[in-house]
Amino acid sequence: MELRTLRSFLAVAREGNVTRAARALHITQPALSRQLLDLEHELGCELLVRESRGVALTDEGVLLRKRAQEIVELADRTEQEIRSPQAEVEGDVWIGCGESRAVELIARVAATMAAEHPGVRIRLYSGNGDDVAERIDKGLLDFGLFMGREPDNHYEHMELPWRDRWGVLMRRDHPLAQRDELVLDDLHDQRLIVSTQSPRTSGKSEPTLALFHDQGFAVCATYTLLYNASLLVEQGVGIAICFDGIVAAGEGTPFSFVPLVGTEPIPATLVWKRFAPMSRANGLFLAALREQVADWG
Repeated sequence: MELRTLRSFLAVAREGNVTRAARALHITQPALSRQLLDLEHELGCELLVRESRGVALTDEGVLLRKRAQEIVELADRTEQEIRSPQAEVEGDVWIGCGESRAVELIARVAATMAAEHPGVRIRLYSGNGDDVAERIDKGLLDFGLFMGREPDNHYEHMELPWRDRWGVLMRRDHPLAQRDELVLDDLHDQRLIVSTQSPRTSGKSEPTLALFHDQGFAVCATYTLLYNASLLVEQGVGIAICFDGIVAAGEGTPFSFVPLVGTEPIPATLVWKRFAPMSRANGLFLAALREQVADWG
């Protein structure tokens, strides 16, 4: 498979129409159709279902679209890194992370990089631990921020001076909002909104989705982004189990946050692939982060 052919296939998948895709690629429709037929012949399967108003992806086409996006993205990043001028450091630093106040450290580094190396861009990708790990392994992310997850042996890692605290986000008029702290037993008669992003190394003392299901709690909704869950909380759908500090709570907001005792604080760890070549931009980012960690406090 050639990159040119993959780009053509992605254009068709995006447009849902061969004619529009050919126009966007500045090639003729017959030439594009021939590329698609050759690609299907090479792979030995149909990728597109031809319909009267356009095309739709087969199951194999959906899989190829995902892989083609990864391949093209990696090729573009590699070309950009090689072409970067040597006099001034330029390039992208791709970092995968979930929602955590530990990202504040990365934000401080981004501010330093913007002032000292304006050609370096910080690219944040939001995802859960498994998603971030998969993209690091494929070379699509340079670094990943793991929350409460023990790094595998094929990663280098740096412990960050941050611990996220579990608690409950609720409306300020909720009966539990005036409590100083809560325990899991306080939540058995509550409608809970729980994150699907649970640390891999979670113990029974940590409020994971599996724990709530196993112990018969009333889980009414799940989330991957707390901001979206907070809208459910604001409308009275339920109360959210979450980390402190992600959504503003207290005076002047619709929310209260009450700590959940009996749970372990969640550590933050930055990881990157062991033995992987590191661009100059990545090296500068890592050095700046080490300085921030040393000065944290």
